[in-house]
Order: sequence, then structure tokens, then C-alpha cells
Amino acid sequence: MRIRRDTCQRPDGHIVFPYYVYEFPTWVTVAAISEDNKMVLVRQYRHALGEVCIETPGGCVDDADKSLEAAAARELLEETGYTFTSYEYLGKISANPSTNNNLMHMFMAKGGKKIKEQELDHNEEIDVLFYSFDEVKQLLKDNKIMQSMHAACLFYALNRLGQMNY
Repeated sequence: MRIRRDTCQRPDGHIVFPYYVYEFPTWVTVAAISEDNKMVLVRQYRHALGEVCIETPGGCVDDADKSLEAAAARELLEETGYTFTSYEYLGKISANPSTNNNLMHMFMAKGGKKIKEQELDHNEEIDVLFYSFDEVKQLLKDNKIMQSMHAACLFYALNRLGQMNY
């Protein structure tokens, strides 16, 4: 992460200086569905909050990733040990467009099958969890998915699957 100090000119012509922008890498996250139609989520400790969180698998796009989808597939394999037969792009969102310059790209992956053990970074301890669509909807209703961008990804995926009632 870097912090940049800009001069910002608003649409009304007003100048704001300094205007700080946080530069983060591009992120991906995935609403992953196993071949037995369970959603694959992860649970891990998040130090900034001091809490253990349930999330969708994902992470930073690396320079070696050939595409956003390739980054999503890599993150899924590393964090869960699963590969998937299909990917669908769900769109992009921003954690905070007033200060952050990056985007989170969301995918839905289907047909997940475990092919190996996790390959976690030295500072990661991730549990892989499996939930039905109804259980995921209940987690969302109960505000148990604290990472807002991951909650958004799940909402987009459940909507695409016809699982959301409005």
C-alpha cells in the first residue's frame, strides 16, 4: 500500500489540497460453488478487527496472473485446494471510492472439486467451510459476513442463481 497526496479539483472548481489517496493492488473475490452445490467459504482471523471472519476466497491480483479470472482461480486453489469448471464475472466494486484507488472484481465459480491441500502464506490460517444457499442467505441476514465486498459478491451470485427474493 502507498499513500499519495493529490491536489483535487471538484466539479464545482473548488481545490482540495492535500487530498490523500490510498493505493492498493487490484483484488478478486469468488462466490464459489462445489460440484455438490455447496458454497465454499473460508474462515480466518482478521487482526485489524480482532475477529475471526467468514469470507469468500480471494485476494490480490499478482503481476504473474494472466487475467482477473486467472487470479481468482489461483486464489481459490491456494486458499481451498479446489479447482472449478466455470467462472462468471459478476462485476466490480470499490471498498471506498473516496480514498481508495483500487477495485474488487467479483466472480462466481461453479463445479468445484478438491484436488489438493491448501497452499497458504506463512501468515495465513484458513478453514474451508461449506454452506447451502439457504445457510449463506441466513449468514447474510444475520450480518455474519462482515467483509462488505464479500457480502456484495455473495448477494450478486445468489441473485444470478435466482436465489434472492425481493
